Amino acid sequence: MAKGLGKGLNSIFQDVDYHEESVQEVEMSQCRPNPYQPRKVFDTESIEELKDSILEHGVLQPIIVRQSIKGYEIVVGERRFRASKEAGLTTIPAVVRELTDEQMMELALLENLQREDLSPIEEAEAFDRLINDLNIKQDDLAKRLGKSRPHIANMVRLLSLPERVRALVNSKELSMGHARALLSIKDEEQLLLVTEKIRKEGLNVRQTEQLITKMNEKPKRKTKTKKDVFLTSKENELQERLGTGVSIQQGKRKGKIEIEYFDRDDLDRIIELLTDA
Repeated sequence: MAKGLGKGLNSIFQDVDYHEESVQEVEMSQCRPNPYQPRKVFDTESIEELKDSILEHGVLQPIIVRQSIKGYEIVVGERRFRASKEAGLTTIPAVVRELTDEQMMELALLENLQREDLSPIEEAEAFDRLINDLNIKQDDLAKRLGKSRPHIANMVRLLSLPERVRALVNSKELSMGHARALLSIKDEEQLLLVTEKIRKEGLNVRQTEQLITKMNEKPKRKTKTKKDVFLTSKENELQERLGTGVSIQQGKRKGKIEIEYFDRDDLDRIIELLTDA
């Protein structure tokens, strides 16, 4: 378990005595999926392999559930539950825990992030729910997950892509690299046209970046000079620090810094970073 994730998971049950927990068999028909499950797509082949293992060895690790008015809600272990259902089991070993909605959401999201096999969009949605639904600041989330704040910010930015593009990333028709490159296109119609071109022509990430760079280039003036290496270096530092596009322009007497943001929440995030600096 990653160090940051271990802290995150342990924080939820710091008052629980694990020695008092017991595994019990619960009826499969009484179990329902976790309403806070971040995973939208379950790999069919993976479920089939797990089903074969369960048929041969049984369910080796109990699922975690929360008792509700009508049966149980699955907190952790939906893959095992689905595979057990495919295997024809009528009961499944489970640990029943008393959890609040917030604890249930946090455990489900962190457990999936720990597995590191969520799609980029599912991961971004998990970050977004932890930040907004549980009011966790990006800095705190980054520390708990053992990730950098720019990584968290860049992942959440993926949610600004059109739904059609997010669906293609989820289905692995577009990679994370493609998605990040597409973020630099401001016009949605143009973005969708480029997306179709990537699919039809099978463009890799490098080719996509080159295409978008060429599209975004402004007509060069004859008198235009190459940007100072120092300014370029500072642009890169700010982009890494703020997790967004930054442009520094130097005039004869003064200069200006342009910082991109996507919505009010993103603006608040950037201002917080600047004021904390």
